[in-house]
Amino acid sequence: MDQNDFYPPHDGISLRELADRLGAELRDAETGDRIIRSVAPVARAKPGQICYILSRRTREELATCEASAILCDPGLASIIPDHIAILLTKAPHAGFARAGEILHPQAMRPTLVTSLASGISPAAFVDPTARLEPDVEVEPMAVIGAGAEIGSGTRIGAGAVIGQNVRIGRGCTIASGASIIAALVGNGVIIHNGARIGQDGFGYAPGPRGMLKIAQIGRVIIQDNVEIGANTTIDRGAMDDTVIGEGTKIDNLVQVAHNVHIGRHCGIAAGVGIAGSTHIGDGVLIGGASGINGHIKIGDGVQIAAMSGVVGDIAPGARYGGVPARPMKDFLRDMAVIMSRTDDRAKRTGDNND
Repeated sequence: MDQNDFYPPHDGISLRELADRLGAELRDAETGDRIIRSVAPVARAKPGQICYILSRRTREELATCEASAILCDPGLASIIPDHIAILLTKAPHAGFARAGEILHPQAMRPTLVTSLASGISPAAFVDPTARLEPDVEVEPMAVIGAGAEIGSGTRIGAGAVIGQNVRIGRGCTIASGASIIAALVGNGVIIHNGARIGQDGFGYAPGPRGMLKIAQIGRVIIQDNVEIGANTTIDRGAMDDTVIGEGTKIDNLVQVAHNVHIGRHCGIAAGVGIAGSTHIGDGVLIGGASGINGHIKIGDGVQIAAMSGVVGDIAPGARYGGVPARPMKDFLRDMAVIMSRTDDRAKRTGDNND
């Protein structure tokens, strides 16, 4: 990828300055004048780019690497070719993330669709009772409802809908086509395209002629520095609140039901469904396409493998996987047994992939 019109390279920063900003050690001071303009993967990095490596298992990718610099742990420095400058750090992955933020700041949150310099587009609708602090940007066809409050530095994308009395903090980005109702949103929050925040949850009671709708009168509380992926849905609480804790990152196409409480600094991958009134602790990681039962508690620091089905409480720090989800060592043992039986059956019947 020689050129990227969407996220062009940086004007350039010296490797010496970049190392200082990353808190990394420049192994050879004579390489400090090299100019870095963008990030790249190891195998196809070119001059002017920086990459990173985490393991000797991928050392073959260095054969085609022409990067000006690489981030790596001191234990890997010996495998790096001589033509690549080395930035030593105990956390190369985090360092690479920070380098990307420095070199490509425009890629860190959704960009505006139009060339609006600043301010409120005349093609947007802002209710006269809404209160917007200075330096709020509102793109065409966005709607800001009555009594809404939006903090300075926040961007509202084209076609987004901000409902009545919604409060959005400072430095947020609400991308195109998103809708937010019955919600309080903190500072530095990113909500991607098409996300739906604050609609009523799935609450019904059986009646003599079918299902009777239960009023959903709670809110969604989104704390500071949360990121919510495209087309993710977060339902408001029924009579309590749905809460997303500070720093939590939620991928695309995730369903968070009413009254769910998600703790701080969690990571939830795409396709996860979390049923109502579940409480999830801090620092929990949930793999893609997992299903989480309602009215259960998942403790701090839990890790759940992709495509798992969680049906009951999980103690803090546990690692679970499978359907139904169980401790990882049990899941891996069960899978080994299943694969062994499958291999035996294939040998007996001659059914194999050769």
